[in-house]
Amino acid sequence: MSLSPSQRRYLRSLAHDLNPLILLGAKGATEAVRKELDLALTHHELVKVKLSGGDKEERQAQLDFLAEGTQAETVQQIGHVAVLFRRNADEPKLALPR
Repeated sequence: MSLSPSQRRYLRSLAHDLNPLILLGAKGATEAVRKELDLALTHHELVKVKLSGGDKEERQAQLDFLAEGTQAETVQQIGHVAVLFRRNADEPKLALPR
């Protein structure tokens, strides 16, 4: 599922007030973190993630690992904070604009 620009804008506005649910530590993105993110996406659909330190390429690799492993869409990334979205097929919680 690819998000349209208006859907991304809407999700960014919703994510603005969210606190990060997933915080990456010194070990970075691990399989355990990916499982926790999967559970958070199932429950919330829209999740803010705080990436661990490192350079831009390392943070992008962490984000790619998490997004691909959970089939989530990256809505936004600013510095160390990223927003991921995955629609819950059984019980959608967020109504997206067309």
